[in-house]
Amino acid sequence: MTEHLDFSLALHHRLAPAPDRSFTWSPYSVASALGLATAAAAGDTRDELLTALRAPDPEAVRGALSPAAELSATGSAEAPVLAVANTLWAHDGLPVREEFLRTLGQWPGSAVRTAPFRDDPDGTRRLINADVAETTRDLIPELLDPGAVDPETVAALVNALYLKVSWREAFDAKRTTEQPFHAPGGQRAVPTMTTTRSLGYAAAGGWQAIALPAAGGAEAVLLLPDEDLATAEPELSAADLDALLAQRRDQRVELFLPRFDVTAEAELTEPLGALGVRTAFTPGADFSALTEAPLKISAIVHQAVLRVDEAGLEGAAATAAMMRLTAIVREPDPIRVRVDRPFLFLVRHRESGAVYFLARVTDPS
Repeated sequence: MTEHLDFSLALHHRLAPAPDRSFTWSPYSVASALGLATAAAAGDTRDELLTALRAPDPEAVRGALSPAAELSATGSAEAPVLAVANTLWAHDGLPVREEFLRTLGQWPGSAVRTAPFRDDPDGTRRLINADVAETTRDLIPELLDPGAVDPETVAALVNALYLKVSWREAFDAKRTTEQPFHAPGGQRAVPTMTTTRSLGYAAAGGWQAIALPAAGGAEAVLLLPDEDLATAEPELSAADLDALLAQRRDQRVELFLPRFDVTAEAELTEPLGALGVRTAFTPGADFSALTEAPLKISAIVHQAVLRVDEAGLEGAAATAAMMRLTAIVREPDPIRVRVDRPFLFLVRHRESGAVYFLARVTDPS
């Protein structure tokens, strides 16, 4: 999954705000929406999307993401909850090719819905938002702001994701105490969880990686830099991260980890443009695999929420590509890891490596 990591970090470096601000997004959700767009595209439009996704063809995108759309219900007292929806919303009169509908049907949680885009743009916006809110358990109640659907909008490719998993071994809430955290704006006390147990641990290339196993085959990976995150994060490459993750070995770790809750929203047109996706946003876009009507992407919007506490983690994300007509034994001493400064946090599917969430935490207060 080095290709998926490469896409995740490449877009993260262009998408994340200033280094002193916390931020989260879902590479899985964005890659899913772009994967649907790739399946709808042809020519240069398709080639640019595939280059950004680091994939040879649309089927490779779906094949990389689909295994992470299911989690095992075994091995945990509380079953994990994972919901994935991939939806084509289309104007009533837009002719959609049967071949695209067959392709869409192979994606997890696929659906096709019609809506009165041109006759009732805001009503359509509310329909899409309600559908996303249902999938995300109301963590993302309004993906599309007023005006996001106008009379020229005729379709939207939407991914929504919800994930709630418990830790394999919960943190003891009684041991959570106020501990110092060195945020960019100064030191402050934040609720910090602590545990001492065997965890996957690696230290290499100026980073420490600590894996927290969760239910159903999910895991969280804490990435703590040796130097300031603002300096280390831009230099982190997919190859470096892949190598660091591969070096993890079970070791006894004394971990101090703050509880945190990060939310963010972003418009992806400019960041994707930096990855070479340009034609899709122009009148020269080719979405002939979806419809005979001339379409372009007018905007790609994204929202994400990630919450981590003693019991586990809960996250939600949604991405929408809006489309309009172009015309018209004695245990060793534990390794102490005190997370008291900004860090990165991955939530991923352990077997496939697909990244559900990638968060930067600069101030958990």
